[in-house]
Amino acid sequence: MNSTTPAYSVVAFLLVLGSTLMALPMSVFSQSNLEESQEIQIPSENLETSSIQEVSVIAETISDPYKREKLPGNGEVYSDFVVGPGRFALELAPGESQTVEVIVSNRMGVPKRFSIETEDTAGTSDPSQSLVLLGEDTGPYTVKDYIQVPNREFDLDHSYRARIPVTVSLPQDASPGGHYGSMLISMVSDPNENNEEEEASTGSVIVSRIGILFFVSNPGDTTHSAELKDFSTIGGQTFFADGPIDFAITHENNADVHVTPYGEVRISNMLGDEVGFVKLDPWFVLPQSLRTREVSWERELLIGRYTAHLQVNRGYDDIIDDATVVFWVLPWKILLTVFSALFVFFLLIRFVSTRFEFKKK
Repeated sequence: MNSTTPAYSVVAFLLVLGSTLMALPMSVFSQSNLEESQEIQIPSENLETSSIQEVSVIAETISDPYKREKLPGNGEVYSDFVVGPGRFALELAPGESQTVEVIVSNRMGVPKRFSIETEDTAGTSDPSQSLVLLGEDTGPYTVKDYIQVPNREFDLDHSYRARIPVTVSLPQDASPGGHYGSMLISMVSDPNENNEEEEASTGSVIVSRIGILFFVSNPGDTTHSAELKDFSTIGGQTFFADGPIDFAITHENNADVHVTPYGEVRISNMLGDEVGFVKLDPWFVLPQSLRTREVSWERELLIGRYTAHLQVNRGYDDIIDDATVVFWVLPWKILLTVFSALFVFFLLIRFVSTRFEFKKK
């Protein structure tokens, strides 16, 4: 009995030690699982009021930072979207930047997704076109890569507008002169919608892309070379039956920076009296291009010979070009009516005088 007691004691000690070692990690794992379980089990009301709000705010800030506002009115549907302003004229030195704001308003009647892209613009020798978009090509006065927005796509509900911050910058090695580009706002097509049926139901064609022009001037050693090339009535017409009278003013710019001419047209009659005046607000002419500006003299009941005198300020150095054009207005319909009435009256007098004899008493 005494000989076996130490052996049983050793075995009992080893069993107790093994049980203790096995129980220790089990309690640790159990505690770890318990803590993990307690961390996941957050009350639903706390999740909605804290975590979800924080996540949504962070996601909105990162993915769509554009501020949205309700449009004034009662949410009328015009089946279009509006973008403004139409043009920015900025003056930046190399290495400088400026942030402007573009506003996009959705009046389509349904939520829409919009996309933003940039293209260079350039002048053209076709005077009927103010400019051309160059697509993926880089223009001689490029600025498309220097127009930046936080996001290229965004969603906008009907009757809301989004304010888009647009940052325009010039690199350190930018050459003096003008840099010209456009930011284009487009509606992203929804394959689940039938645009043809939508157009047929509204009775109007939906404009899917609107451009905003960016004219960035880099001050420095620039030259101006612009002049008036032609002033005439549209189509070179000399005789008119009535008003209004439409004029065409063609300006040419051979420099490396755009110009903004402005001026006036004064019309006088055959006696030399001024009978009309048309103010010409500033318009732009891009470098190395021709552009024709059309204006109209809204006047009716005209007759006789008229002279239109044009004065155009080139938009720099206070240089003024002038030209004149002469035209006639012969309202043949009115004249024909008057002559017809006079002819009928003459025939009536002749008829009466030949059929009746008037004697003095």
